[in-house]
Formats: sequence, C-alpha cells, structure tokens
Amino acid sequence: MSKEYKRTLITTALPYTNGPVHIGHLAGVYVPADIYARYLRLCGRPVTLIGGSDEHGVPITLKARQEGVTPQDIVDRYHKLIKESFEGLGISFDIYSRTTSPIHHDTASEFFRHLYDKGEFIEKSSMQLYDPEAGQFLADRYVTGECPHCHNPKAYGDQCEACGTSLNVTDLINPKSAITGATPELRETRHWFLPLDKWEPALRHWILDGHKEWRTNVYGQCKSWLDMGLQPRAVSRDLSWGVPVPVEGAEGKVLYVWFDAPIGYISNTKELYPDSWEKWWKDPETRIINFIGKDNIVFHCIVFPAMLMAYGDGFQLPDNVPANEFLNLESDKISTSRNWAVWLHEYLADFPGKQDVLRYVLTANAPEAKDNDFTWRDFQARNNNELVAILGNFVNRALVLTHKYFDGIVPAAKPGPVEEALQAEIVTIKAQVSEAIETFHFREALNRAMDMARAGNRYLQETEPWKMAKTDMERTATVLNTAVQLCANLAIVFEPFLPFMSAHLVKMLGGDKISWDMIGCMDLVPTGARIQQPELLFEKIDDEAIDAQMKRLERIKEENKLKNWQPEPRQADVDFDTFMKADLRVGTVLECAKVPKADKLLRFLIDDGGLTPGGRTIVSGIAQHYADPAELVGKQVVFIANLPPRKLKGIVSDGMILSALNADGSLCVIAPSAPATPGAQVK
Repeated sequence: MSKEYKRTLITTALPYTNGPVHIGHLAGVYVPADIYARYLRLCGRPVTLIGGSDEHGVPITLKARQEGVTPQDIVDRYHKLIKESFEGLGISFDIYSRTTSPIHHDTASEFFRHLYDKGEFIEKSSMQLYDPEAGQFLADRYVTGECPHCHNPKAYGDQCEACGTSLNVTDLINPKSAITGATPELRETRHWFLPLDKWEPALRHWILDGHKEWRTNVYGQCKSWLDMGLQPRAVSRDLSWGVPVPVEGAEGKVLYVWFDAPIGYISNTKELYPDSWEKWWKDPETRIINFIGKDNIVFHCIVFPAMLMAYGDGFQLPDNVPANEFLNLESDKISTSRNWAVWLHEYLADFPGKQDVLRYVLTANAPEAKDNDFTWRDFQARNNNELVAILGNFVNRALVLTHKYFDGIVPAAKPGPVEEALQAEIVTIKAQVSEAIETFHFREALNRAMDMARAGNRYLQETEPWKMAKTDMERTATVLNTAVQLCANLAIVFEPFLPFMSAHLVKMLGGDKISWDMIGCMDLVPTGARIQQPELLFEKIDDEAIDAQMKRLERIKEENKLKNWQPEPRQADVDFDTFMKADLRVGTVLECAKVPKADKLLRFLIDDGGLTPGGRTIVSGIAQHYADPAELVGKQVVFIANLPPRKLKGIVSDGMILSALNADGSLCVIAPSAPATPGAQVK
C-alpha cells in the first residue's frame, strides 16, 4: 500500500436472496474479506466491514411464483438464513443489512433522481418480449425456449444452463413465457440508460494507468471491456418488484438490479453511521476495498465507478477490487440450480464446532489466481494433517508439558541462542504474514502463519523437554516458557484466519486483549501465571463423516440426472407396412448367463412357443444392468423374431430382446403386463 489512510471501508458482494450461501461464495468473497478486516482491527486501524442481502431481481420473483408466495416472503426467509449463517462462521460484519430496507429504497431513489436531474441518463425505446396473456413485458428469465446451440428445450432467455452459453432472449427457438406459457410478442418499451461510453476515458485512466497493481484477472478483464468500447447500459426494467423508478411516466418500471444493488453499500453505511457515513465514502483519507467474485468484476470496476463519477459530490472510487476466481466442488462447477454445493447452514449443522476448519480449508485452497477445487477428502486431510497434527499438536504438547512439570504455572525463563533464533524467526514470519495480507495474498499469509506452528514443533523436538526434565529443570523451564509464549503468538497470528481457535487459546492462556504488534514478544504470558487445563483445539475427522457427505453428493447427482432427463429424439417416420414387417413375439426365459470374455453380453435361451425347436438363442448387450443373470430366468420378454441371425462372440443370436433405458441409466427388459403364451405375437 503506497499511501497511509485514516480508515478503510470494506464492502462485500451482496449475496442474492433466492437461496442460501455456499462455499463458492465464502471462498470467493466473505472469508478473505473477513480475514482482511480482522487483520486491520488487530493492527489498530479503523475499519468497517459492510455486508447485506441483494433482494431485488427476476430470480426472486420466479421463485416466489413457483412457491406461490410473495417475493417479500422469499427474501425474508433467505436474508435471515444467510445472516445467521455468516454469524455462525464468524464473518465479522459491522452491519449486515438488506436492499428492501426503507433507507436503501430512499438512497437508491435519490441516487437515480440526482443523475436524472443532472442529465446523466439517455432515454431510449427498444423492442422487448411481451406476454399478451399476463399483460406485462418479460425479463430474460421469464422467457424459456430451445437453446440454439445444444437444443436444450429449457434454456432461459439469458443463458442455457445445460451448455453454459450466454444468450440473448431473441436467440431462443420457440420462446414461451414462464408466467403463462404463451408465445411472447415484440413490443416497444422505454428505458433510461447510463452512457458508460461517456466515462470510458476517465475509467481507462483510473484503471489502466492508476491501478496496475490490481490482480491480473481483474486488470485484464477491465482492459478487455475498455478495449471493446463501452456502450450505454439500461438502468431500469419493466417489473413490479424492486425500487420504483422515481420519475413521472415510469409506472411499472423499477431500477435494474445491477444499478440498485451496489448502492446498497452506501445505504448500509448510512444505516450504520447515520451522522458520519460521508467520511467513509467521500473523504480522500478513506481507502475503499471491494471484495467480489470474478463474475462481478465489470459491475464493480466499470459500472459502479461510472455511477459514482456521474454522481460526483466527492464520492471516492475503490482503491482495490481483489476478485477471486471460482471454486468448484469435486471437479464440477458449483450450481445453485442443480443443488451442487456445500451450503454453509448445512455445514454448520453437520460439523458443529468446526467453523475454523472450513475457514482454514477455503483459505488454504482459495481460488486467488485460478479456479480451484474443493473436495471432501482434501478437507479431511487438511484438518487431520495440518490443523490437528501441526497447530493443535504443538499447542497441546506445550500446555500439557507445562502442567506436567510445573503444575500449569508458567516458569521463569533464561533464554539462550536457540530461543533468540526462534524469536527472530517469529518476527520474520510476522512480517511475511503482514505483507501477504496487505497485498491480498491470503493463501500465502495462512501458509506463513502455519510456519510459526511448524517452528514450535521443531523447537520442542530439538530441545526435548520431556528428557531434559530428568536432569535440568532450569533449562526445561526456559523451553516450556518459550513454548507457552509461542502459543500466545500463535493465538494472535491466526486470529484473522481461525477466530474461534484464537479466542479459545487466548482463554486457556489466561489472556484478554490481543493486538498485531504483540507478535514477536516472548513475555505475553507473565511468569507465574496459571494457564488452564489444556483442551484439544482440533479433533480428527473420521472417514464416516466424509463418506456421509460423499453419499449426499451422489444422491444429488442422481436427482439431477432424473430432473434433467430428456427422451431421445424421435426417429424418422416409417410407413405402417414397414412397421408391420417387424415380428414381435413373447417368450419365456429358460436360461440366462454371461458370455465368457464379454462384459456386456448375456446369452438367453428363450421358449418361443415352438418356433425354434429346443428354444431360441438370443445374445443381448445388457449384462451390466443385471448383476445376477439368473434373476431373469422364468421371466417373459418381448423379442423381434424375424431378424437375420447374427454371430456374436461365436454364438449365433436369432433375434433381439426389447428393453427400455430409464432416466437414471438403468435398463429393464420389456415384458407383458400379464402372463402370455410363449410365441404369442405382439399386436
């Protein structure tokens, strides 16, 4: 950071209240923002962490319609769930508010009106889809149809979730209204646009010349947008749910959610500081940091800054926008619509008391420079091999040994060269952690913090106080005093990352207030102080807990497969006479066995009513669907009797058994609904 600021305002992308928050949100935005805020507080630097729910937009109205409730019911439910989930994980917001609050509606309305009165908008008419039965214009998500790329029949007007392609609503084949099912028609409507092209030179100078230190993904995406040339962007929509456009003649129109939502950072600050909010937004001595995911880069680096520039009146632009990439789950993209996620509220219920484990894993595997993958096996390994075996192991050994040899009383120390070298290492690690956090490299910062615990384990292994106690209690006292002081240092350096562990460790050591400048001090726990009985900071996570999570994901995969199943396309028409040439018969299975050296083939002997003396042999490629072929013996099947014989694996197959492939991938042979005479013809 090139300049010292009086204060720091941290904003976090507003989670959308049509569902809970998941680990992708946490890794991308909220855990890193909380680490940064906690670090600044420990350093004694004034900081405010702003959060809140984004409660307007089409997905909320769609969900409300599907459930037969009001949009307010939806946002009330999820706002409460999200807020409580964040609190459970220790995300230390100074305020967590919402965009349906009266103060937000007033702030967003005033913001629009101020730009409107200044002449900052342009007004344009365009053709948009309209539902004649519902009597309203249709937002992109209110239109479904066939994707022109993969031909998924359930694509939305803005995106096909089957192939991931972004769409324009007019791209859809056979579009239908999601409200009534009617075929929409194009009608003219009028909206207000923010001319981003007007602010392009100022944005180019501010970003490309002034913020080369931004992360490569952020800087590169901004440059790409600017190089393509910015275009005016609509700030209003034809909807009933949202902040009404505050001008005459705008009935039935609301502020577009991308314009409305970032103003929530300002309204939430107003709610927290009604008399002094302006110093957090308009004082050049305030540093503003926006924590977001990569899908929000254009809004926070191009659109919102252009809004602030257009407003004027001293609004400051963000100094940094540390956007993370995406976090995948078990090598698959996290998806709310597919329920493919680890939901925070469910994690807190499934792993009580293990908030810090999730914070640790998401930070250690944070997608800072590229998309990363969360796996439950890695989660288990990091807990067991790092938190338990390194950090927890050192603290437990240090405190247990102090109780064993000194009854829990911190002994006096006479530090020597070994202790001086350890203290110097702690000071170096402190500087490394600080540098990494200041530059938003939180993975690196966490790894360096863990180096301090590694140094503690190494120190105990080299000094071996359990052996030394037999011959030199004075030296033993120095070693264990040093180990206790190192525990106190660990409580501080890990507080931004693992706040629950830190608070627990501070309490065990009999401490109270902590600050960043204490790191490196080796007298944090006074000689003669009594420490509490040691308790394990972390416990191993067993295979059973992880297996339960993996089975849950397998169930979700199967549910998605069934939900998204589509029948195979219809074959080309055939005339009736051609169809009648197929001789379909009923037969009874006399024998069924796997064909040797052919994993997919079963050999059937069929009683076909005497059409074939001794029974008819048919080879069918359905072996993988029947673990025990003997279960088919005695069952009746439908087969084609007049196909030319064909040799498969040396066996002459005389016909084809009919079967159906289900949505879940299972297969079943076609059988009559009631017993039929072998050889009976299917009509």
